[in-house]
Amino acid sequence: MVMKKFLVFIVSILLCINCLADISKADKVKINIILAEQADAQELIRMAEAFPTKAERREFVINTLKRQAADAQAGLIEELNILEANGLVEEIRPLWLVNSVSCYANEEAVSAISQRKDILAVYQCEEFQCIEDVSVMSSERGDGREIAENIVKVNADQVWALGYTGENVLVALIDTGARLDHADLQGRLWDGGAEYPNHGYDFYQHDNDPSDTHGHGTHVAGTIVGTGVSGTQTGVAPGATLMVLKVFHGEDNLSEVTMWVEAMQFAVEHGADVMNMSLGQPLPDSSVKHMLRQACDNTLAAGVVAAVCAGNSRQIQMLAPVPYNIWSPGDCPPPHLHEDQMVNAGGTSCVICVGAVNNNDVLGDFSSEGPATWSGVAPYNDYPYSSGGSTNIGLIRPDVCAPGVNVKSLDFNTTNGYCLKSGTSMATPCVAGTIALMLSKDHELTPEQIDEILERTAVPLSAHKSNDFGSGRIDALAAVNAVGDDGVEEIDNEDITVYPNPVNDIVMIETHGRASLQNVIIYDVNGRKVLSTSESKIDISDIPSGIYMMKIELSDGIFYKKIIKE
Repeated sequence: MVMKKFLVFIVSILLCINCLADISKADKVKINIILAEQADAQELIRMAEAFPTKAERREFVINTLKRQAADAQAGLIEELNILEANGLVEEIRPLWLVNSVSCYANEEAVSAISQRKDILAVYQCEEFQCIEDVSVMSSERGDGREIAENIVKVNADQVWALGYTGENVLVALIDTGARLDHADLQGRLWDGGAEYPNHGYDFYQHDNDPSDTHGHGTHVAGTIVGTGVSGTQTGVAPGATLMVLKVFHGEDNLSEVTMWVEAMQFAVEHGADVMNMSLGQPLPDSSVKHMLRQACDNTLAAGVVAAVCAGNSRQIQMLAPVPYNIWSPGDCPPPHLHEDQMVNAGGTSCVICVGAVNNNDVLGDFSSEGPATWSGVAPYNDYPYSSGGSTNIGLIRPDVCAPGVNVKSLDFNTTNGYCLKSGTSMATPCVAGTIALMLSKDHELTPEQIDEILERTAVPLSAHKSNDFGSGRIDALAAVNAVGDDGVEEIDNEDITVYPNPVNDIVMIETHGRASLQNVIIYDVNGRKVLSTSESKIDISDIPSGIYMMKIELSDGIFYKKIIKE
């Protein structure tokens, strides 16, 4: 029965539902206009590194993106305003996280806009049912001492004993909203002040009421911050703060991706440290994929990480075959590239993609299967995939997995109840909560560091990073313990000399007799290996100018050094 309902749901996804329109928009459709000029996220990252703190880097990136968008959109906005005055366009909404503008336009306006030379793409926004739970069951309230099984499985309760509960970490919930009066969310909701009095915003209705009318978001919220006052501790990070950003319409949970990007932009601008996106679009066209990838690239540049579900399409590969089984934006690349990815490396983004296992670490039969590919999606055209190939392996998805089968969390039908749900949507907030625990130990962690630690400390469920489990099932305790500890012996700066730095052509390594040099690997800012050698005199004349990380392996330890190639 569950399988039959699931197939009906997927077919409804793939058919899609056209944009709803009121009478005033009867002759208009919602479109998104992507400008040709887009930010180079990697260049933004390089420039932002000049600032000493994450907050300063974020401010620089936001201001740069806003300035670029305002300049590039000026002519387009002027034309749209004229079209609006003539009744051809409505509801003009500029974005800066991706340099784009959405509006409702009639056929004449779309034709006129499409002629502009500064436009990369114009596409019609289509709403669709883009999240659904694999299964839902009611659950009894605990006795006040109960800790949900998924929490114990990832050792989050042992992290609380160390004093880390997610305090001072802001998590943006981009979902169906949340039941704001649920007892287990009280004291954990973002204070948006007079401008946002209800702890967030509704990007579908464009109002200040992000209340859940579906239930999905409330359950996800409980896995992130649920306090357990109603009887069961469901939150991985019960000390974190939740910003509620609603991007779905009512019980039918319709949405489209420009709303997601608006919510991501809001989260970045209003100080979110991590986003939870238990949502996705199956089989998006190239324009939608470009929109989401650019948003995720620029979110990474701003220093914000996102936990994103892989999707629930594993069982319907006749409709969504590999390498298109992962939902977008879960198919965007991670902040840090695992060594198993280096045979087919590409760009990076803010996305940590999450698959689902049960509490025995058995893969959920619904959990979408990687790899993904960005071949044919300009301007990226990376992560090529050939079935059975040893080099064109695509983008390994997911990055990690977490418990996502029969997860107990908050029931939105009551103010103090619980229910069980399954899906990669349920696994994703377990990862977001774990990130919040890590950030409560060190708030300056970058998305790259967070991703690397999560993957390095995960419980391996396959020989290599795989398209089923990623690097393995997360372990919150191991991840938090790894924060500030690279797992190798610390080596003092005075024991190793790397010179000159900055360097033009030849860089030298001097160990001062401390230990013998074994190997040197140089990585770029995307985590891609650009050089490997066992020599202490290294010619880097062929490497482009920029900032690199040098990993120096000695016989008794490992040393990391940042170098600048002029």
